Amino acid sequence: MTSHGPAGAGTVVITLCSAARIDHVREQQRLLSRWPEEPARVVVWLDDTEPPAFPDAMVVRTPPGPLGLRLAAGRNAGAAAAIDLGASVLVFLDADCVPGPGLVPMYLRAATAHPGALLVGPVTYLPAGFALGGGETLDQATRPHPARPAPAAGTTVVGGDHEYPLFWSLSFAVRAEVWTALGGFDEAYEGYGGEDTDFAFTAREQGVPLVWVGGADAYHQHHPTSSPPWQHLDDILRNGAVFAGRWGEWPMGGWLDAFAADGAIERTPEGWARVSARSVPTTRR
Repeated sequence: MTSHGPAGAGTVVITLCSAARIDHVREQQRLLSRWPEEPARVVVWLDDTEPPAFPDAMVVRTPPGPLGLRLAAGRNAGAAAAIDLGASVLVFLDADCVPGPGLVPMYLRAATAHPGALLVGPVTYLPAGFALGGGETLDQATRPHPARPAPAAGTTVVGGDHEYPLFWSLSFAVRAEVWTALGGFDEAYEGYGGEDTDFAFTAREQGVPLVWVGGADAYHQHHPTSSPPWQHLDDILRNGAVFAGRWGEWPMGGWLDAFAADGAIERTPEGWARVSARSVPTTRR
């Protein structure tokens, strides 16, 4: 663990980073350092190489496991480091996301109004070539993803039970005591997918409200991707089976349907599985 973060920090922003996302995280950290009331920051390094320096951030290491990057374990390690710093509010922001100027203050306001809740802000997917600059143009670019509620800035909406599957771990916040009660993310998940929906379902099972936080905007930096994510197919099948064994249903249904439509997977009595002898591309669309 490399410590550069301030002690006694009330709010800590936690980010997972791998070598593939260093440039995105540097942009994120740069913008976090520009806002008034700069929050303390923890960066979790997910690779088995020596981590780079992130100025004014605490860096902790969570090396990959035999099945891939340990995203669940990394978030748990980041939260533990933040709580050791004295954090009362934990803000999680994915490596490829940058904060809008309202992200931290609106999460803090919501944490006061809904101290026992799982807090989720809107996410805008920025177009290719968008110039971040000092973040001044983010407000004009705001187009929250339409699949999820996006209340007006400064307001909150308590979600219904049917909305927990819409929880995405790329931007959320929670008070430290709620995090501790939930037990963090289930580290049975390795590689990509499933662990965030599992976390949300645990919150629902424990009666933790899901609250949509208007104005706590995050912005996803553009990078090439595949839909469905072919490079993560095996992870999705493996983690989906872990999830189904616990909750009695499969997550990531849209992606599974897309894989099936392309003939890569099929339903079996045990759930979903690869079609025998089918070659699956690593990139697609």
